[in-house]
Amino acid sequence: MKWIDLPPVWLIGFIALARGMAQAQAALWPGWSLLWARPFGVVLAIVGILLMVAAAWQMWRHRTTIIPREVPSAMVTGGVFSLSRNPIYLGDAFVLAGAALYWGVIPALVLVPIFMWLISWRFIEGEEERLHDAFGAEFDAYRRETRRWL
Repeated sequence: MKWIDLPPVWLIGFIALARGMAQAQAALWPGWSLLWARPFGVVLAIVGILLMVAAAWQMWRHRTTIIPREVPSAMVTGGVFSLSRNPIYLGDAFVLAGAALYWGVIPALVLVPIFMWLISWRFIEGEEERLHDAFGAEFDAYRRETRRWL
């Protein structure tokens, strides 16, 4: 059951909630749409996917784990990790916001900060503890220089 408590599963669940909100909106207000929001949604989702791929590539190159709750073997601070300590999770948030905009359901954007809070609580806090335990002052300096999200 550990596979259920993984960030991609949470992201899929939140995207499903956004889709459900879009369907409810369509049932309540048939014909109402925000076509102008679609291109923004696509761009946000693409940026999110690119962030995730770039971060995963960097982690692979440094031969460290991408799996939450595993002990990292290296600290990655360059590239997209110089923009955010958590570019994969930031990419997830962009994909979720992009989905909400693509479907034109502005109220679903409230799911983005909820998702970010949940990911911080379920994963990031523990990951940062493991990074501190493994890399000490090096991680502390990185934490001071680089924001958690953006």
